[in-house]
Amino acid sequence: MTDTTIDHDRPATPDEAAPASAPTSPATPTPAPTGRPRARRRALLILAVVVVIAAIVWAVFHFLLATPQEETDDAYVAGDVVAITARDPGTVLALHADNTQSVTAGQPLIDLDPTTADVNLAAAAAELARAVRATRADFTRVSQSDAGIVQAQAELERARNDYARRRGAAAEGAVSGEELSHAADAVKVASANLRLAQEQRRQAQSTVQGTEVDTNPAVLAAIAAYRRAAIVRGHMHVTAPIDGVVAQRTVQVGQQIAAGTPLMAIVPLDRLWVDANFRETQLKDLRIGQPATLVADMYGDDIVYHGRVAGLGAGSGNAFALLPPQNASGNWIKIVQRVPVRIALDARELRANPLRIGLSVTATVNTSSLNGARLAAAATQPYRGDTTQGTTPEVEARIRQIVAANR
Repeated sequence: MTDTTIDHDRPATPDEAAPASAPTSPATPTPAPTGRPRARRRALLILAVVVVIAAIVWAVFHFLLATPQEETDDAYVAGDVVAITARDPGTVLALHADNTQSVTAGQPLIDLDPTTADVNLAAAAAELARAVRATRADFTRVSQSDAGIVQAQAELERARNDYARRRGAAAEGAVSGEELSHAADAVKVASANLRLAQEQRRQAQSTVQGTEVDTNPAVLAAIAAYRRAAIVRGHMHVTAPIDGVVAQRTVQVGQQIAAGTPLMAIVPLDRLWVDANFRETQLKDLRIGQPATLVADMYGDDIVYHGRVAGLGAGSGNAFALLPPQNASGNWIKIVQRVPVRIALDARELRANPLRIGLSVTATVNTSSLNGARLAAAATQPYRGDTTQGTTPEVEARIRQIVAANR
């Protein structure tokens, strides 16, 4: 038996320290340090304080310092759509303007076939000349009646003298009673002829009394007929009543149109406004004249339009709908109504950045001033276009020429 000597002064090796029968296992990793919890809590506390301060600042500026205003994105550009319609029937010969083109007041738009109108105008001119000549003949008949009265008076005087002579002669027995009776009948006939001449003069005088050739009713009627024919002739040449852009052209060359047929429309883009549909709960502080700012989706936030409240609608849009609601029948659910508010735009801004009818707009009205009225003032200036009113100076000159040539 061999003795094994253990040296207690020597450190044991790894092989000697572990039992021979014990299996070896891998070393367990040490967890990484998690940082400083105190620093994290401090950062979260600072962030919370910043958020609270920001919320307080926002609340102060929004509720205490901000300008009171009402805003809606239910707003759209609106404007006049001037309809161009046919006043009289005709056939389209030419078109001088088309959709998207700009026109000015008085510019030609459409030409209709003037053949029939020219014939009617010539007939009216001939009727005017005939009326002038007939009136002149009426004045002549008055002079003829005067001459007839003088002649009848002379015949009556001659018959009376003849009767007086025969009556004296009959007293002396120189004239028979039959001859005296014939002389008396001649006086009666001459007297009747005088009364007839006088009545004929009154009849002739009634057609011209108190008038001249230019002011005679028959001549005035003929002048009116000529003017009517001239107006119809002028309707064969359709012009633009206002400045604007042509839209909705439906007429074609060669088309036979009737009176009242829509031909096209003209939109004056320099006279637009915005209809902002505010909720009824937003109308409390809205007044006429309050300033407003508007942003169109067409240009975005880069371009801001400025305007003023021009008026509030007379009712909600629901009240003027084609099928208004029947709130008194069946089940009822309250719905907040909207009222259109008209906002007038600056013409200079419209010229710089034109808008179109129907575009979407976001409208904001400054309601800090409540001095304005709730209802708009009465209309003072009419909105007129450059349209032909009555006849032209050329037509009046032609009338005077016809009358003078046939007097």
